[in-house]
Amino acid sequence: MSTFVLIHGAGDVGWYWHLVEAELRVRGHDVMAPDLPGGDDSSTLDDYADAVVRAVGDRRDLVVVGQSFGAFTAPLVAARRPVASLILVAGMVPAPGEPADRWWADTGYTGAVRRQARRDGGLTGSDDPYVAFYHDVPRELAEEALRRGRDHPSPTASAQPWPLGAWPDVPTRYVLCTEDRFLPPDFQRRLALERLGVVPEEIAAGHCAALSRPVELAGIMAGAGGLRR
Repeated sequence: MSTFVLIHGAGDVGWYWHLVEAELRVRGHDVMAPDLPGGDDSSTLDDYADAVVRAVGDRRDLVVVGQSFGAFTAPLVAARRPVASLILVAGMVPAPGEPADRWWADTGYTGAVRRQARRDGGLTGSDDPYVAFYHDVPRELAEEALRRGRDHPSPTASAQPWPLGAWPDVPTRYVLCTEDRFLPPDFQRRLALERLGVVPEEIAAGHCAALSRPVELAGIMAGAGGLRR
């Protein structure tokens, strides 16, 4: 049995993971999905990692999962506690010393979105959250997710250089969402290969796969394939 530590993305809360949490528990795992600090402009990336570490307590055999912006926090947890593996789901993989504010330009995100938008008629990069993020999520779940939204990350955390000098020496997997309209799939494939040296595992889902494909995502997360040390 593993303890899955599920870290939500920007503007979100631990509730985002509730369907995946139930699926992992059915499979016999312990699961926790803490709410990271929100609404405090002074919060740092270290504060987010510290909040996760406090929530974990003395639990062991940790599998730390970061969704989207959660990829900035998940490896910081691995630097503070022994971790069996890291999993990024549509993760914004940071480079050492790179602030989240600079990540968009450093990775070529804007150009990737424009190229994909030309292919899909402007769906990718849409300002409508129901189009960009929740297009394959049941409407009632999408509405609840938006209702629970918070100011996270803070301006301080977004401006902070990512504090690790290298990616943690921990087996790492990347789960790519093939119908993602926020992080284009080709962009994610390149990012995972260039920054982590991994070929992503893929799921037919939009950016919020934990709400649209929880059974399938939990199955991938509980599997053992695609590890990198």
